[in-house]
Amino acid sequence: MGKPLVAVFTGAGMSTDSGIPDYRGPQGLWRRDPDAEKLVTYAYYMADPEIRRRSWLMRAELRALDPRPNAAHLAVAELERGGTPVRVITQNVDGLHQLAGMPARKVFELHGTARSVVCTACHARSGMDEALARVAAGEPDPACLECGGILKSATVMFGQRLDPGVLGQAMAVAKACQVFIAVGSTLQVQPAASLAGMAAEAGARLIIVNDQETPYDPLADEVVREPIGTALPALLARLATEGPA
Repeated sequence: MGKPLVAVFTGAGMSTDSGIPDYRGPQGLWRRDPDAEKLVTYAYYMADPEIRRRSWLMRAELRALDPRPNAAHLAVAELERGGTPVRVITQNVDGLHQLAGMPARKVFELHGTARSVVCTACHARSGMDEALARVAAGEPDPACLECGGILKSATVMFGQRLDPGVLGQAMAVAKACQVFIAVGSTLQVQPAASLAGMAAEAGARLIIVNDQETPYDPLADEVVREPIGTALPALLARLATEGPA
């Protein structure tokens, strides 16, 4: 019998050890600065140049942190390299799973990526570093070099729909996996959060690793409240030897 397919679903808590702040936690960005949510809300972003200016400054600040994969990201990639079939479904836009060594084709980025920029008019894509260099050079709201349209990060903002293709792939993984591990997610943002319930309904072993309660805790076979940076590597090492049971 082959090794079980393991789906690792990651939220903001996965990357806090890399220095990236979360949003909805007790010290989350939205709680500390509710107005910051406008910076990633599509309607506000498209309508207000000042919002766009502040958004570019926020992106520059996050990029300057130069976040690197932490022990949890590395443990997921190590599990995959060890021969266990692993698929990552992530709400994060930081690209740290790929930097840790997960093959890009096995990572489904539900909310897009902050490492690229897309034009809202002609949909041309380019690198985030290129756009931030223009900001640093004095362009507070750099326009598309192809058509002059409004640029934004290639992320799914509030008010935008998830890419149906990426969501469809994630749903297929949730239904096919034998183990579904939800890590560092409040499991409150739909439709992404529903993947946990979908996996459990299909018979997967559901494991939740999060320091706060989630709506899906009652469905879980196991709930871990320990810090992600130590708890997830230990959990994955156990799965690698024990299997799904």
